[in-house]
This record gives sequence, structure tokens and C-alpha cells, in this order.
Amino acid sequence: MRSTAPHYLLMSETRTVEEKPDSGRWRFVLEQIDGTNRIEVTDEEPHVRGERLQLLAVLRGLEALEQPSRVTLVTPSRYVGKGLRNGLDVWRDNGWCWERFGEMTPIKNQDLWQRIDRSMEFHRIDCRIWNFDRMIRTVPSQPDTNPLQRSRKRRIRFDSACNQISGMARMVADRFSNTGFRRAYGCA
Repeated sequence: MRSTAPHYLLMSETRTVEEKPDSGRWRFVLEQIDGTNRIEVTDEEPHVRGERLQLLAVLRGLEALEQPSRVTLVTPSRYVGKGLRNGLDVWRDNGWCWERFGEMTPIKNQDLWQRIDRSMEFHRIDCRIWNFDRMIRTVPSQPDTNPLQRSRKRRIRFDSACNQISGMARMVADRFSNTGFRRAYGCA
């Protein structure tokens, strides 16, 4: 892939649909590092949940790219991260199977993993795991006169995480070369 390929941040999340517990909702935000292009898509998948839904969110984001690109994927899914980092090469070499209790067994969600594998022929993907709904500690902005006061906890949501990440990405991209950006985000 040429070094002039555009660089995108792809952030994905999934949720269970409250009124339909057997269905799920996926969402992705795809933003070019320089902030010129941003795509945000949400959809509902009837009778799809869990790992399959997580893969669909990532796959839909990758399929929204119009040209070969570098993609920094930010997802809360350890399943997707492990599959991208450690699984695809092995599964492809083993005919999309893995060894389970001494027997070769077809991998789960094989059709989606094959589509992601195909997209990796065009795109270079670096995956980062980030749990958007995790509790984070915040330190009070004013010095506290009461030594017993503790730092507050708050939840960081997907929307605010997308804004924070894309803002940081633009700042880093402005100050550093592509190599510097990748090193700053642990993608090198």
C-alpha cells in the first residue's frame, strides 16, 4: 500500500435493542485523520447479537471506505481484536478452521471473518481495544482542602470517546509525521 493512502479512525460499538432482546444495534464512526470526511452509521440487525454483531459493525465501517486506506480501528471488542491480531492468518492457513480438543472445527462467524480478511487485502488495519463504557477516575480540577475527598468516577460514552479520539488524532497528525502518529497511538 502506498504511504499516501488516507488514514482513518474507525470506532465501532454494539448494543442490544431493549424492545427486542434477540436483536442488536451496531454503530460505527469513520473519520479521516485530517477531519475532512466523517461518516456515522447506525443500524439494527434482527436476531443478531454478541460477537457476530461486533464483527458486523467493524465490517460495515471497512466496507464504507472508497479506496485503499490505513485504518486505526478502535473497538471495545476483545473478540475482534484477538481475531485481527492472532486469528486471521492461522484460520486462513487452516481452511478457516481451528483446533478444538484435537479436532479441526470451523471457526465461528466464518463468513464475516472472510469478508474482513478480504478487506485487509486493500486496507491496512491497526486495532486498538477501548471499552467506551468503562468507569474512569477524574481528579477534581480544584485543589481540595479536605484530604479525605476522593476522585470522582464517571462513565465515558461512545459519543464523547469519538469526539475525544478524533480531536486527539487531528492534533497528533498536525504535529507529527505519519510515523509519529502511529507511534503515539501504539500502532507502529
